[in-house]
Amino acid sequence: MFESTRHAVHKLAALLFVVMAWLLPGAAAPRPAEEFHIPVEYYKLPNGLRVVLSRDRTAPTVCVGVYYRIGFRIEPRDRTGFAHLFEHMMFQGSKNLGKMEFIKLVQQNGGLLNGSTRFDFTNYFEVVPSNKLETVLWAEADRMSGLAVTDENLKNQQGVVGNEVKVSVLNAPYGGFPWIDMPMAANSNWYNAHNFYGDLTDIEAARLDEVKKFFDTYYAPNNAVLAIVGDLDPGETKKLVEKYFGSIKSAQVPPLPDLREPRQDAERRVTKKDPLVPKPALAVGYHVPDRNTPEYYAMGLLEQMLIEGDDSLLRQELVQKRGLTDGVEGGINLLGNMFNYNGPMLLSADLTFDASTKPETVLDAIDTVVEPLRSKPVDQQTLDRSLVKLRSSLYDTMGQFGGFGLMDLLASFALFDDDPSRVNSLDAEFRKVTPVLVQKTAEEYLRSSNRTVVLLEPASKDTAAAPGKDR
Repeated sequence: MFESTRHAVHKLAALLFVVMAWLLPGAAAPRPAEEFHIPVEYYKLPNGLRVVLSRDRTAPTVCVGVYYRIGFRIEPRDRTGFAHLFEHMMFQGSKNLGKMEFIKLVQQNGGLLNGSTRFDFTNYFEVVPSNKLETVLWAEADRMSGLAVTDENLKNQQGVVGNEVKVSVLNAPYGGFPWIDMPMAANSNWYNAHNFYGDLTDIEAARLDEVKKFFDTYYAPNNAVLAIVGDLDPGETKKLVEKYFGSIKSAQVPPLPDLREPRQDAERRVTKKDPLVPKPALAVGYHVPDRNTPEYYAMGLLEQMLIEGDDSLLRQELVQKRGLTDGVEGGINLLGNMFNYNGPMLLSADLTFDASTKPETVLDAIDTVVEPLRSKPVDQQTLDRSLVKLRSSLYDTMGQFGGFGLMDLLASFALFDDDPSRVNSLDAEFRKVTPVLVQKTAEEYLRSSNRTVVLLEPASKDTAAAPGKDR
């Protein structure tokens, strides 16, 4: 909706790269005459708040994001769903704004907003006309410094979240498949393997003192990033940030839990019965390399080769050649992209298929595509095409939703790497990947012993099972 001319030009250029890569066999992907560069200013307030500014004057709007380092997998062990519950609590009022008035304030000033809970953060963002930047900063600071944590608001949102779980997961066809089911099946560490949406008994058991402690601990400036992208004046914006956020007190934030996963050495299989699904579904998930390693970037290109686009290997084999399904979905990080998480992650692919087809037939077709990647280096043309697709996707992400995509990358890199300027080195890192590195990465990470298979089968209500590990 708010896409700028600059972003449109880059997407057109990326499309031309795709065409050239297809038409010129063996040719390296063309390099742009001028390297892509995002302006980034990064600093910290004395209270620990990380601030990222990126000026783009092509549209008279700004995107403001506040990211708190508390997400699905780093929530308290005995309070599953707490991170998600608090996402809802943040719209229930603050010192100077009543219930839902934050939403009204943004919308009445011509803006839009949302919030979400992800693996490693909870975020809130607004896209508004640039002359309303101060209004949004005041409102975000108001709830950071004094959320209305009351018994009435807690009980109300416990009911809202409980209903959301029932409607969106428990009583919806394919509701938790595979974004909840796969991490629970593939991971061993509780933090990575628990039900992220939350157990209803945990949500209902939340006490007011626990919620207040949660807010005081995790919704502090030294556990947050403020990222602003768009038509802004850096000097004036810095003054506004200091004015509204500078006096908010920092907190004692506990160290992050150990999220490490042991190396998987045997294939895992889980079957789940669901009376609501009309057709069986199958998902495969592979543990991926650690972030920012050479293999991590190679895996990003493997994702493009295997899953993304009509030319992807899995789509060509399972849809076009064998007709086993009408589509294949997936990627690295089903709750975002390969850049906005920090910890163990999976490359997943999922599909539905006819009941007359055996699951082993689907897995054999997947292996037909995966095993050649493990046995020999890909040809240069295939690698070049995957690089072009990735760059096109990256530019498209940066331009989406009034600057949200770029803001999300900057906030994530500030939160996880203390370096939002990483956005300008991504292209170079992917260009370092060679056919040999792709094979090495596939050989280690796309092996069947590193794979988890989740099978969802239609069933009568009396045989249905709740999400879990083994059945």
